[in-house]
Amino acid sequence: MPRDPYEVLGVARDASAQEIKKAFRQLAMELHPDVNAHDPDAEEKFKEAAEANEILSDPERRATYDRYGHEGLRSGGYAPNFDAFGSISDLFNAFFGGGPGGGRPGPSYPGGHTPWGAPPMGASPEGHTQWGTGGQAGRQGGDVAVAIELDLREAAEGATVQVAFEAIERCAHCHGNGAEPGTPIETCERCGGTGQLQAVTRTLLGQMVRTTICEQCHGDGRVPKQPCGQCRGHGRVASRRTLDVEVPAGISDGQRIRVGGRGHAGDAGAPAGDLYVVVRVREDERFMREGDDLITALDVAAPLAALGGTLEVPTLEGHASIELPAGTQPGDVLTLRGAGMPALRRSRRGDLRVVVNVVVPRRLTPEQRELMERLNDSLSEENLRSHESMFAKLRRALGSQAA
Repeated sequence: MPRDPYEVLGVARDASAQEIKKAFRQLAMELHPDVNAHDPDAEEKFKEAAEANEILSDPERRATYDRYGHEGLRSGGYAPNFDAFGSISDLFNAFFGGGPGGGRPGPSYPGGHTPWGAPPMGASPEGHTQWGTGGQAGRQGGDVAVAIELDLREAAEGATVQVAFEAIERCAHCHGNGAEPGTPIETCERCGGTGQLQAVTRTLLGQMVRTTICEQCHGDGRVPKQPCGQCRGHGRVASRRTLDVEVPAGISDGQRIRVGGRGHAGDAGAPAGDLYVVVRVREDERFMREGDDLITALDVAAPLAALGGTLEVPTLEGHASIELPAGTQPGDVLTLRGAGMPALRRSRRGDLRVVVNVVVPRRLTPEQRELMERLNDSLSEENLRSHESMFAKLRRALGSQAA
């Protein structure tokens, strides 16, 4: 189980973005390969710290974690991946240096998602001013997860469900470039348009040159002269959305429906993330589900089980008739073909399995007792003989108790 990212970075749950950033950088410096070459676990510790920073530095992910924990992040499609870096040195450089591919880095955020508050980059639509200096590609928007509940019949028939969720979308006022319409975007004065800053730190091992993303332009190299009044220069705004989602017939509890391009908006014209709808199917007191089959229990009085007859059993559509053979035993299973759940995206259906629960009458009236005594006296060994072995009888009895 992953550790709490707040615990990993040693910050309070209400820590500011600056406090989180400072804590991560301090911890990362302690794990630098030049300082920590003797520690074989340094790389794993740095990965853990980097993942914690990745979660807490992105308000979207942080809010998801605060609300749902690591499980919520996984269900939303988030999965850290630092395996592409060959060593802790490469990994460290990806955060603080020139990036694993060399050359001038763009704003590098693990997982390929731009934190909330980072201005979008690249060409804006409809002829608006370009945002970006090095031809850097925009980053795809993050995914969104939402859960819905259905009853078993809705899951069997399929349904159209309206879901409501919050997502980040491009600001309509500035068309995503972060600048008030009609105002220019200028070169960042702090970094001189490079998008990065360098700092020299003296250590016991000598001078260490550290390259960081410019906090003022977020690595883009340019800033709006007058930030957009609607999104405050972010280029994106949070909004409440509703969407009709088609749930296919036969869906199971816990399955997800992916709706492409309905997640958080990307920046600089990059595609939006996806919406994942997690389906929860409520339990039905009449049925248990096993794959595409449904299982139900049918109470049958002992005399009727001996005589046999036609009975009605519940189905998803209502009721259906089923033939009860004479001499039916407790735990026998009768099958209605094609009365189960539809197979997901196929034409066939599962079966309805009916487990016979033979009920022995209780609290008999004097007349009933007399009839039962007469029946009992009339039974012979031939009536009670079974072809099952002792072990088969025990297995059947124990199996019915376990069920």
